[in-house]
This record gives sequence, structure tokens and C-alpha cells, in this order.
Amino acid sequence: MNVPVLADSVRLTEDAVEILDRRVYPLEVRWVRCVTSEEVAVAIERMVTQSSGPLFAATAGLVLGAREARDEPPGVAAERLRAVGERLVSTRPTNNHIRDAVHGVLSAIPGSLAGQDLVAAVTEAARAHDAAYWARSAALGEHAASLLDDGARVLTHCWADAYLIGTVRAAQAAGKRLEFVCTETRPYLQGARLTAATLVEMGYRPTLITDGMVAAALADGLADVALTAADRVTLDGHVVNKVGTLGVALAARAFDVPFYAMVDAPDPLAPAIEDVVIERRDGDEVLRVLGHRTAAHGVTGYYPAFDVTPPRLVTRIVTERGVYPPDHVKEAL
Repeated sequence: MNVPVLADSVRLTEDAVEILDRRVYPLEVRWVRCVTSEEVAVAIERMVTQSSGPLFAATAGLVLGAREARDEPPGVAAERLRAVGERLVSTRPTNNHIRDAVHGVLSAIPGSLAGQDLVAAVTEAARAHDAAYWARSAALGEHAASLLDDGARVLTHCWADAYLIGTVRAAQAAGKRLEFVCTETRPYLQGARLTAATLVEMGYRPTLITDGMVAAALADGLADVALTAADRVTLDGHVVNKVGTLGVALAARAFDVPFYAMVDAPDPLAPAIEDVVIERRDGDEVLRVLGHRTAAHGVTGYYPAFDVTPPRLVTRIVTERGVYPPDHVKEAL
């Protein structure tokens, strides 16, 4: 089975972290080389890596942090590594993958380590966390695939790559034929470039629509189900995901199409939506597409990077432990 490019988009080398630049992929295959943990943090902030990529960049960034602290005594080294973790967590506040990755790696490291022992321990903890995430994504994919009938036409919106790969592999293993309709996902066009490209690699020929066409596509019967990832799900069933997801859910409800959202698990630190920080990015980003200005001069932009879909619009939330109605998703913990 082919391994999609996005499944290996962050690479740790002997002296750097190399990150596939998702801002231009697949039109251009360019790797951003980061030689310090701070450069990794900046790359995450600047959207060099997206979807699942920031998780893997964060664990690799911690390895760089351990290398940077290897000449310090144990207490100082531990403090420097914690500071690196805090910096990485601050880069993208809405998705809790980075937070959980940093916590998972650092909690596995004794504070008494220093030197090469510290580097080796952080490297192994990072590898283990990455492997566990892929295993969770595979389990998640199996549960999602169980909701899809043979021949289903699936509408996506900025679907995270690990979840996408896990779902497609599970559906293929079950012998299910699927068709996909992908939103372009403005302003970075992740759906047009990343979701669609991965589906092509996995043997599909997805149909692309602009974000504004979702209601029309469902009215025309172009899709049977809407399936998205979730950057975070609260314990009371609110789904936080790439901006535009709320519009997909509203259109799905209007045309009696089930709306499913995928997440490893609900966030135990977010009992309600008030506990989630919604990232607000520079409005100038919506004035451009792939580096080219598309808006008239004198125009201002507004860019909430994520939106919130209330539980009443969510048919089911898919987790690694199974499928739940939104008002029961806390049972997945």
C-alpha cells in the first residue's frame, strides 16, 4: 500500500528538523529546515505545517530542545526543555495536539537527566508519542469507516491527514467503495491541495468545490454524508474545527445529511466551549491566496482560524474508543 507524502512530512535528522512546506505542496515540494527549537515554533506559527503536522513538529522540536540543553546540568536542562515546550504550545492555541504532545514527552523524562542521556530519552519519548498517535488514528479510522456505506459519497472539509489516511485504509480493507467531495478550504486551500492530493495518492478522483458551494452541492445530492476532523471537542460536545465547518454542519442539517466529526478523544481540560481559545489570525491572510493578493486594495480582512459547531448540529462524534452522540462524548475518556 502506498504511503502518502503527508504521512512523512516532518523528518528529524542528526542536526535539524525538516518540515514539508504545506503552504505550497503539492504544487511545489519544498522542505523548511529548522536547526533550532525556536525555528520549529516559528514554522508552526507561519503555517508551514498544518493538520497533524504540528504534532510531529512539536515532538521533533523537543528533541532539538534536548540537544540545545545537553551541556547544561540536570536542573537547568530540565528547565530549558520545559521552556521549549511552553514555546511550542503557544504557537497554535486551539488544537490541543501540541499541548498533549509536549506534556506526553516531558512527563516521560526524569528531571535528573542531562547530556546525551537526556537527548536519547527525549528522542525515544517523541518517537513513542508519534507512533501512539498513528495507532490512535488507525483506530479512529476504523470507527469512522464503519459509518460509511459501500458507495457512499463523502463531503470533507480540511480533513486532518492522519485521520484521513486511517479512515480510507479502513474502508479499503473492508472493501467499501467511496467517492469524495472536497471543499477547497480558504484561505490556505488545504482541502484543494492537501486533502485532495492525499486522496489521489490513495487511488481516488475527488471532486473539488469552493467553500461557498457546500449547500448547493448537498441540495444537488452530491454527497450522502459530511465527515470532518475536529481540532478539539469539548466534554459537552462542541466541535471546534477549521473555519467553515459550522457552515458545512448547517447545510448538512438543512438537507438531512449526517454530519460526523472525528477526534482522538474529547479534551478533559475543556468541559465547555468557554474553555477553548479560538485562534484569530491576521486578517491580511484572507486577502491573499498562495502568496498572491486577490482582494482589492483598501479592503480589510477578518480571519478566525476555527469555528464552533454546537452539539445540536452534530450527528455523531467519532473517537478512538468508538462513536458517540455529542451529549455522551465524555464517555470516550
